[in-house]
Amino acid sequence: MPANPAGTAAAGVLHVVATPIGNLGDFPPRAGRVLAEVAAICAEDTRHTRQLLAQVGVSTPLLALHEHNEEALAPRLVERLQAGESLALVSDAGTPLVSDPGFRLVRAAREAGIRVSPVPGPSALVAALSVAGLPSDRFAFEGFLPAKPAARRERLAALAGEPRTLIFYESSHRIEAMLADAAAAFGDDRRAVLARELTKLFETVLDGSLAALHARVVAEPDQRKGEFVVVVEGAGEDGAARLAEGRRVYALLAAELKPSVAAKLAAEITGAPRKALYGS
Repeated sequence: MPANPAGTAAAGVLHVVATPIGNLGDFPPRAGRVLAEVAAICAEDTRHTRQLLAQVGVSTPLLALHEHNEEALAPRLVERLQAGESLALVSDAGTPLVSDPGFRLVRAAREAGIRVSPVPGPSALVAALSVAGLPSDRFAFEGFLPAKPAARRERLAALAGEPRTLIFYESSHRIEAMLADAAAAFGDDRRAVLARELTKLFETVLDGSLAALHARVVAEPDQRKGEFVVVVEGAGEDGAARLAEGRRVYALLAAELKPSVAAKLAAEITGAPRKALYGS
C-alpha cells in the first residue's frame, strides 16, 4: 500500500544531519538550511543542540530523542512525517547513529515508506582514520568498549587477531585503563594513534606503540582530558594466524596445566599475545 493514499498530503522527509564535532567552521551550509526549514529537530541533548543552533541563527523547535524514549517516540514522529511534516535528526556532535541513538526512528520511517535523506558532514571516526597513517582500506569501528574492566578486557582479547584497523571511542576517565588493557591484549608493540579533541583548540594526534601511548597518557595529565578516538593497527593476516595457532596450543596445554601457565607457554611457543589466550 502507498505510504500516502490519494487525497492525503505528501509525506515529509526525515533528514539525518551531521553537525560539527568541535570546530563551528565545519558546520555544512546545507545542514544549516535543512535545520532551518524542517518542522522540528530531534536531538539527543536539546540543551547542547540549542546552543549550537543559536550560533548559526537557527530557531527551529527541538524534540528530545534519546535511548530512553526513542522506541516510544518513533511512532508519533512517523505520524508527523506521514502527515507532511519534514523532520531532522541530529546527535550531540558528528554524524547521527554513530555510537548515538536514532536507528529506531530511521528504521520506523523507512518501514513506513518515508524518505530518509542524509546530510553528510563531520565524523570523529573518519577524521581520526584520515590522519592516523594506518591502513584504511578495511577497518572495523568498535565504538565505546564496555565500562567494566573485565568486560572490556574480554572484548579486547576477542579482537586481538582482527586483521583490519580497529577504531574505538573512549572517555577521559577511562582512556588510561583502556590503553593499558589494549596493550595487554594486542601486545605492547602494536601500532596505534590517539586522537584527542579533534578539530578543537587543544587537538592532539599522537602515534606510536600502545605501550608508548599509555606511558605518555600516564605522564601527561593534559593527555587524559577531552574526547578520544583510538585507532589501532590490525593484527594482519599473519597475526590472525598466530592467534589462531596460539588458541589451539593453549587449549591443548590447558587440559593438563593451570590456565595461566598454559597461556604463558602457548604465547611463548606461537608468539600470540598471552592476554588474548587466557580464558579463551
